[in-house]
Amino acid sequence: MLPRLTLAAILSCLAAPLLHAEEPAWMGTLERISTGVVSIRVDSTRSFDTEWNASSQATGFVVDAERGLILTNRHVVTPGPVVAEAVFLNSEEVTLTPVYRDPVHDFGFFRYDPKDLHYIKPAELPLAPGAAVVGREIRVVGNDAGEKLSILAGTLARLDRDAPDYGLGEYNDFNTFYIQAASSTSGGSSGSPVIDIAGNVVALNAGANGAAATSFFLPLDRVQRALKLIRDGQPITRGTLQAVFVHKAYDELRRLGLSEPSEARVREARPKETGMLVVNEVVPQSPADGKLQPGDILLEVDGQLITAFVPLAEILDGSVGDTVAVELERGGEHVTARVPVTDLHSITPHAYLEFGGGVVNDLSYQQSRHYNRPISGVYVADPGYMLSRAGIPRDALITEIDGTRVRNIDDLAKALSGLADGDRATLRYAVMNDPRNTLVHSVQMDRTWFPARRCVRDDETGTWPCTDLPQAARTAEREHGSTEFPTYSDKRINKIVPSLVMVNFDLPYAISGVSDRHYYGTGLVVDAGRGYVLVDRNTVPVAMGDVSITFAGSLEVKGRVEYVHPLHNLAIVSYDPQAIGDTPVKSAEFTVRQPVPGDRVWVVGLKADHQLVHQATVVASVDPLNLPLSRTLRFRDSNLEVISLVNDPINPDGVLIDERGRVAGSWSSFGYQTDNDSGQVSLGIGSELISEFVNQVRSGEPIHSLEAELAYTPLFEAREYGVSEEWLDTLEDHNPRGRRALRVTRTVAASSADKLLRSGDILLAVEGRPVSSYRELERAVQEPEVEATVWRNGKALDLTVETAVLDGTGIERAVCWAGALLQKPHRAMATQRGIDPSGVYVAYFSYGSPATRYGLYAGRRIVAVDGHPTENLQEFIDAVSGKQDRASVRLKTITWNGAVEVITLKLDNQYWPAYEIRRTEDGWRRVDIG
Repeated sequence: MLPRLTLAAILSCLAAPLLHAEEPAWMGTLERISTGVVSIRVDSTRSFDTEWNASSQATGFVVDAERGLILTNRHVVTPGPVVAEAVFLNSEEVTLTPVYRDPVHDFGFFRYDPKDLHYIKPAELPLAPGAAVVGREIRVVGNDAGEKLSILAGTLARLDRDAPDYGLGEYNDFNTFYIQAASSTSGGSSGSPVIDIAGNVVALNAGANGAAATSFFLPLDRVQRALKLIRDGQPITRGTLQAVFVHKAYDELRRLGLSEPSEARVREARPKETGMLVVNEVVPQSPADGKLQPGDILLEVDGQLITAFVPLAEILDGSVGDTVAVELERGGEHVTARVPVTDLHSITPHAYLEFGGGVVNDLSYQQSRHYNRPISGVYVADPGYMLSRAGIPRDALITEIDGTRVRNIDDLAKALSGLADGDRATLRYAVMNDPRNTLVHSVQMDRTWFPARRCVRDDETGTWPCTDLPQAARTAEREHGSTEFPTYSDKRINKIVPSLVMVNFDLPYAISGVSDRHYYGTGLVVDAGRGYVLVDRNTVPVAMGDVSITFAGSLEVKGRVEYVHPLHNLAIVSYDPQAIGDTPVKSAEFTVRQPVPGDRVWVVGLKADHQLVHQATVVASVDPLNLPLSRTLRFRDSNLEVISLVNDPINPDGVLIDERGRVAGSWSSFGYQTDNDSGQVSLGIGSELISEFVNQVRSGEPIHSLEAELAYTPLFEAREYGVSEEWLDTLEDHNPRGRRALRVTRTVAASSADKLLRSGDILLAVEGRPVSSYRELERAVQEPEVEATVWRNGKALDLTVETAVLDGTGIERAVCWAGALLQKPHRAMATQRGIDPSGVYVAYFSYGSPATRYGLYAGRRIVAVDGHPTENLQEFIDAVSGKQDRASVRLKTITWNGAVEVITLKLDNQYWPAYEIRRTEDGWRRVDIG
């Protein structure tokens, strides 16, 4: 026999105060029913219809202990794919399988296997719809605000409240009354039983208005019917006229045209009723369209007088596929019609397409009401990478592809199956806030970064098995045309124009601290023979992504990332010179003279619409760059002097040219982050550094780095630090105008400099030669090791420091596992925060995944799996390969500030299979990890 849980044991589990729980009758009731109330952990694994992918907690309660049936809300079971677990009062955990989610009303059922419970015999809570009466004292028992179990008191105030309105595009219940009470429920209490003192469930908690401390409960009439059908193994038929009804009081009904005879008849037959049902919405092109109209007052259905929602639902649920006779009053006129009854399940999506990182499903009855459109077309639940790249948002309704009508996801799947990776198609769509107007955008098919598949709900298993979409054979690259550059009256502008292009960069995954997906900026052709284009790292922040290059606002070609400067705000992308035909592109000409304050220069760049802008200005100053540390540990430039202008142009990035049209520097966008915000600032980088960078990329020579960040210190301040007069004289003679020294501010973790140099050291010389500028130092350390002379604690020290060899490949592989994106720790971590670059870095996590559920958040490093060290990605892959679905994994993690935490995580290989993204000679490739 199972041990009986005492009231004291129950009360010890309660995480919130019990209101009035000291009353003896309530104490006995709560003790009797509490074992049947469960906390539900819900992972909505995909955005679907009205719901986002998310991880949350809710409440449910056992309504059939023998069959393992748990009642909760529809928005907990969700209309889409879900993974859920229930935790009972004694902390036993069971896996839940979704059994039913109502198409309209906010209730649904999960099932668990009763054999999985070993230490508790849960109470079965009886449903009592008729026990809900105004003035009845109730208790809401559930997982309120994420607590394990709480009990809130209240009194039923209304039984005929309108269903709560959660807003445009959100899930909204309709064609039902709601019950109202003041009980102040909050997040996590969704699905809680509302019980009376006898322990009967009189309603289902569904929502709340926090501002008014008001709770909204769903009546149980239709819930009770559904439960009986499930127990009997029968399908739950649900019928609809594709019309929304609202309840109106008699005073308003008269204004709508209710005749006196009709009112008298209804009042006599229903003396306790205070109103009747009125048509509020009719779905366009539905069977009821033209037969029912908004404002119609409902009198009878199939000869039965109807004044409330439940009798109407009973008739419609029993008439699916048939027609019903409807009698109405319209503006005082008597109207009759026969209206077909639609199967509600047939207009509720049960499948989705997943492609390009996004999710789409058939337009649902729920959403067609918001659009006021027929139930036809494909709804964008999550645009993901591919659709957002084309500017198509969530809540878009796709109606055509390449001129062919799209009625459902089958139509769209057929069209997408005819597209190979990189092929383009034209989508026509509408948006919810402007449903009558349509927009047209060109999209580029993605088969590289994300899978393309169709997933269908299996009601036997509760899962959504997927099948890959067929892929068309890749066609030969289409021939690109040629274009001409416009001419201008200014000879300087005409000289630089053939070297300017627009670069677009799209990032499929948030990686290396970079979370934004889409970037653009002006590029400078620096080697027309190789197709090299210089950009800043606020245009191409990382090496992983898709590049397109546009010439003269007319000709767009595909590009690739060649090199990302590891130290400075520069990158080089490339295009195939054969792809642009006879387009007269020219390599930019650089001037060797570096800009100084007072020089007259011209800023030339391209706006987002590809229009050229130019502006004459004057160099204001050349100053050391000082950007704040990045909140997300993304790249941040340092050890650099940048050019400021007297009157900065507002719009473009681009280049600085001299009076002869030669490039004197770039006009680059520098991204930065503060604690609470992100921004960008435009500053110039001199042509000397740019020319050196281009030559390094051409030659393949590595970049050596001292791996220390430094700041300029005036010589008078160096004297205060105790630097000897001899060294001060040497530095002053070396740079009589600057009169400064270099002071170490931080070192890169795990580098030679990190072991030898200290913050506050004054760097005097490298290889015996004095250095007092960033560029001097950068050029002086281009050897495997150097002898650095520093002033520390009153004396000069000679230190042999190994330099780091850096390349421009950046991230070359990443792993998607359990919904987390994992990568090698990137350099910015070690540079900005001194984080040891060992282990596996969590760059991003997807909502609704195990990573979210178990707290594997971005910014952590995984250093061990089940006790096995994981010093790098390959060791991590080896450690997790072969683990089965729902297997538990123990992860040792380290946070950004060095705190060690152990996380246990349960895998979900169904919705979050592991795969690797790797850069190859032929580009990026996605490979499944077995």
